[in-house]
Amino acid sequence: MDSSHQQLKNNTIIIVLGASGDLAKKKTFPALFGLFKIGYLPEGVHIVGYARTKMSEDDFHKRGVSYIKNADDPETAQKLEEFKGVMSYVSGQYDGDEGYSALNKALEEIESTYQTKEINRLFYMALPPSVFIPVAQGLRRNCYTPNGTNRIIVEKPFGKDLESCREMMSKLKKEWTEDETFRIDHYLGKEMVKNILVLRFANIVFSSGWSNQSIKSVQITFKEPFGTEGRGGYFDEFGIIRDIQQNHLLQVLSILTMERPVSFSAEDIRDEKVKVLRAIPPIAKEDVLLGQYVAANGKPGYLDDETVPQNSVCPTFAALTLWIHNPRWEGVPFILKAGKG
Repeated sequence: MDSSHQQLKNNTIIIVLGASGDLAKKKTFPALFGLFKIGYLPEGVHIVGYARTKMSEDDFHKRGVSYIKNADDPETAQKLEEFKGVMSYVSGQYDGDEGYSALNKALEEIESTYQTKEINRLFYMALPPSVFIPVAQGLRRNCYTPNGTNRIIVEKPFGKDLESCREMMSKLKKEWTEDETFRIDHYLGKEMVKNILVLRFANIVFSSGWSNQSIKSVQITFKEPFGTEGRGGYFDEFGIIRDIQQNHLLQVLSILTMERPVSFSAEDIRDEKVKVLRAIPPIAKEDVLLGQYVAANGKPGYLDDETVPQNSVCPTFAALTLWIHNPRWEGVPFILKAGKG
């Protein structure tokens, strides 16, 4: 089996870069706790947060578990205390070597307690793409272990466009091998999205009518009942289309519309996704509707966020219609809608 597909080994340290940020707080740490609670993390696991924010370990623990559901449940509360026991925090900058040297020192202190010479480090970047490369370089120079497995996980978005994505991936490959690098879209980990494949290809009733012979139109909708909430600086640089539609919703679309893969390996599923995406022509301007949320019902508008430029025309809502030119979906409009606020 390819080493990149092995399960996490014992004595693994998971390092969350951007540990003080929104993504880590709302998604990464709750997901890690969910795995920890049911015993899916390896024996001897330790979780180290790294970010520029200076805070005590106690403050880090509070922030890291602040979005975990049912925290008052006795069983969950007990597991939370155990979870905090394997969490630690290091503060440092994303450029230069000083912060990463301090991080490596903290990792070595943890690893000195392991009863084995083989140690494993998994670096998860919950960071904006503007710092992906300097962080990847800093980690490779200072925190790469020669005594075990190294993995780096990069969260979307991968740049702002095709050119910047290619440039980013080219620089990343100079530091980390392909087997060591994982690029992810966290929507693919949602249970409902994962079940689409089962619904389509393991259910004869659905698969037989999954085409333009039975389906008139398809709507894929993303809704968030809140705004940017202090993340305006990041969001304004990308907008709703880059933030949601060209990654999350296109991934869902490709799973809904692709042909049955040769197998359900990652490579074969990817190949079928690419085929259907190539059948989508450029989207016409008249098939796109953009908007920006304003103050209403006691909630502030997008431009009321202090982190948003006052002259911003960044869309927080977008609806678009696209078409797939292949025998299965010819003539069926696919309407993708996404909005905040």
